[in-house]
Amino acid sequence: MADPTSRNAAWIHRDLAVLWHPCTQMHDHAVGPDGTRTIPLLPIASAQGAWLTDMDGRRYLDAVSSWWTCLFGHRDPRLVAALQAQLDALDHVLLAGFGHAPAIELAEELLRVTPPGLAKVFYADNGSAAVEIALKLAFHYHRNRGATRRTRFVALSGGYHGETLGALAVTDVPLYRETYAPLLLQPLLAPSPDAYLAAPGEDAEHCALRAAQGLRELLAAHGDTVCALILEPLVQCAGGMRMHHPRYLSEARKACDEHGVLLIADEIAVGFGRTGTLFACEQPGVSPDLMLLSKGLTGGMLPLAAVLATQRIYDAFYAEHVTRKAFLHSHSYTGNPLACAVARAVLRTFAGEPILEHNRATAARMRDLAAPLTAHPHVAQVRQTGMIVAIETVADARTRRSFPALERRGLRAYRHALARGVLLRPLGDVLYWMPPYCVGEDELALLATVTAEAVDAACAD
Repeated sequence: MADPTSRNAAWIHRDLAVLWHPCTQMHDHAVGPDGTRTIPLLPIASAQGAWLTDMDGRRYLDAVSSWWTCLFGHRDPRLVAALQAQLDALDHVLLAGFGHAPAIELAEELLRVTPPGLAKVFYADNGSAAVEIALKLAFHYHRNRGATRRTRFVALSGGYHGETLGALAVTDVPLYRETYAPLLLQPLLAPSPDAYLAAPGEDAEHCALRAAQGLRELLAAHGDTVCALILEPLVQCAGGMRMHHPRYLSEARKACDEHGVLLIADEIAVGFGRTGTLFACEQPGVSPDLMLLSKGLTGGMLPLAAVLATQRIYDAFYAEHVTRKAFLHSHSYTGNPLACAVARAVLRTFAGEPILEHNRATAARMRDLAAPLTAHPHVAQVRQTGMIVAIETVADARTRRSFPALERRGLRAYRHALARGVLLRPLGDVLYWMPPYCVGEDELALLATVTAEAVDAACAD
């Protein structure tokens, strides 16, 4: 029975009366016959650094950076100060026919730090919107150049790019595609370079090269009808934190160039230092035609996304009005000054402090702490790219046999970790760490201890 003095309980009651939560079967939040909820519902009162605090004052280590957004932790004082300063000058103005310093200066700074060749910035307010913009730009670019047969997209098997209809069209998550199939475009799916799929005796690089050969064969057959290839560099995040060798990106760039196909790098989740470099594309030295940024762009403080395009793409739209070549897209909050000001503070933090060096040291510590899990009989793989660690839990590590999906083993791990004051949010049966960059040694030790317990709890018969 609920504690009548619990502020959590009161807020949960109010929450369930009015809210429909994202990515949630709301029935899981209902109280069951045993008096508990399948999935706990936590009303959060405050946050600071790596910690969330609920209405009853209990703290939770945010080991997933609140869906991978809070780079420096919650309420980072540098970002708070930038937001407060901008509030004193300008809150919002439409960006059609108007401009303002935060949007202009942020665009200048983004173009200075992203891979060479990117020349223009188009703003949006979330990652899915950025994907929609990129898909439309790629199609419209070819159309403006007279290549009207190019109407298809290539995506990677197991990839994820968002949940609006265009973004879902290039997402290969069966649940979504099965449900919304009548509404979606059908992409061409190239083999994933996921190193977990390596053949016996095959290393990550050769696995990536094999997948790249599959991409080349696909483009050889269909390249003259393809607008663009969209991919997540180095880590396919929502698809299970699937990681691949940087060589794949180099080979994908070459294949796209051979067939006149644009390369869209979706760095929404992996950008801004998460993989060990400021952007994942830096590691193989690849410059995409379109780069998508969001999530960490504002350190998790405000919604903002950016689509960076080459001059060549921009020039295909630049013409007299009568040609009807203008790009047809707009959002009410495009280039919001408050969000842009905070994003500038994020970039200043990277420029003024050794964030990447610190992250690499943290990543090494995370590797050491996760290593003992490799011997667990229900862990098939512990993989890592920068400050992302993923633990693949299975029924049998030797054969890699998965648990039946309906057993929801990952949910068991989530519940155990939450009861111990750690927020893990597994992707199916894959547990992962993606903590804010401010995470400390003691917090990492707690995370490792609770994760090991959670694996045991999830895999117990």
